[in-house]
Amino acid sequence: VQLQASGGGLVQAGSSLRLSCAASTRTFDMYVMGWFRQAPGSEREFVATISWSGGSTYYADSVKGRFAISRDNAKNTLYLQMNSLKPEDTAVYYCAATVLVGSQFVPPTTREKYDYWGQGTLVTVSS
Repeated sequence: VQLQASGGGLVQAGSSLRLSCAASTRTFDMYVMGWFRQAPGSEREFVATISWSGGSTYYADSVKGRFAISRDNAKNTLYLQMNSLKPEDTAVYYCAATVLVGSQFVPPTTREKYDYWGQGTLVTVSS
C-alpha cells in the first residue's frame, strides 16, 4: 500500500485545516488507518485512528474535541479535520495503515502496530 498525505500548510492559531491521505490499494477498507505527527526534536506521536468502516475512532487526549478523523472507502482516502489549531500542533503529519487482525476494533496507538506509512505533510501553526 502506498500512502500520499497532503493538505498541510502555514496557518494562524485558531484556524482549521484538513489533511488528506490517498491510498493506492483496491482493498482500502481492509486497513485500519491512523494519523501520527512529529514535531522538531520530538518522537513521532499518535494522533488518531479509525476502524475499517469508519464507525469507530480514537484520539490522543491532546487533540480530542478539536480534531476529527474520517475516511471515504469509495475514494480510498483518509482525512483529518483539524480545528482550533494551536502552535503546539506544529509538526509533520503522517498517515499510516495497518492490517489489524480480528473482528473487534482495538485502537492501535503505537508506531510499531502500523505496516505502511505516508511521506508526511508539514503543518505550521503561528501564534
